[in-house]
Amino acid sequence: MNADQGGDRGMEQLIGQVLRIGVAISSVCLAVGLALSLFGATGNLANLLLQIGIVVLLATPVARVVVSIFEYAQQRDWRFTILTAIVLVELLVSAVAALIFNKRL
Repeated sequence: MNADQGGDRGMEQLIGQVLRIGVAISSVCLAVGLALSLFGATGNLANLLLQIGIVVLLATPVARVVVSIFEYAQQRDWRFTILTAIVLVELLVSAVAALIFNKRL
């Protein structure tokens, strides 16, 4: 195994960990929020947890792209660093455009 394969394996493990943590946090928030809603909890805690769960679930792929940018830069793979940065900009522009289109920004 050469150094590039070892670096790729480490990057894959880190990205996998980011994705697993994001999905786990989102799942816990959604499950607790849903349980509170079903048991008739008063207050905004249930809604807050549901919203946090959805936001974390949506932010998880963005976190993956950010981690990829840093990993590619660390490996000095500038082509993939730039391409991944372009993907991040496209994701952010899409989110801002959606907010503007829906008049939330």
